[in-house]
Amino acid sequence: MYHSKRHIFFDLDHTLWDFDRNSALTFKRLFKRHNISISLDDFLKVYMPINLNYWKLYREEKIDKSRLRFARLSDSFSALNLDISPSIINVISDEYIEYLTNYNYLIEGSLEILEYLSVNYKLHIITNGFKEVQHCKLIKSGISNYFETVTNSETVGVKKPNRKIFDHALCLANADIKTSLMIGDNLEADILGSINMGMDALFFNYHNDSIPDGIISIKNLLELKKYL
Repeated sequence: MYHSKRHIFFDLDHTLWDFDRNSALTFKRLFKRHNISISLDDFLKVYMPINLNYWKLYREEKIDKSRLRFARLSDSFSALNLDISPSIINVISDEYIEYLTNYNYLIEGSLEILEYLSVNYKLHIITNGFKEVQHCKLIKSGISNYFETVTNSETVGVKKPNRKIFDHALCLANADIKTSLMIGDNLEADILGSINMGMDALFFNYHNDSIPDGIISIKNLLELKKYL
């Protein structure tokens, strides 16, 4: 279906890099380090929706990075009735970023599909993640060599779904919009962001979300072989 494509743009977190698993392992380490007595599962059930909401506000330029990093933890601890001081929350916030790339599990099928696609396509990354950690994720997980370009929202100054980040990525890759395809797990940022600026997109439905009509989706990365 997409055999006319030449450039494949991937999101990183939740699409190739297993953010949920790596993040959980980081929190497990930090809670032990700071003697915080809370079930990791109980914490994650509260934290994950709060984190997603703050990332939405961050994409929409309604909060800055420091607010996101502090508030998602502060709100989660408050919801769990844990009395953690702001100074400790700030320390955990910094250590979370520092330790996160010590764990680099990939989404199932990532290496196999990147190897498969790299034969016939030029591969690229477009990410809204913090620039100080995204490069480390690519290097430490062993997938950086598959990508010709990496476009980070902090470098561009806007975040997906803003069309400027897609325009920047296309320019950096020397790619034509008609021969390019975006693959990501976030319906708003990756998929609708691409489609709204005229770029084809394929939704990696990692979260098993409900899908609007006309959106092509996969639930396993190896399904891409049916399309590319």
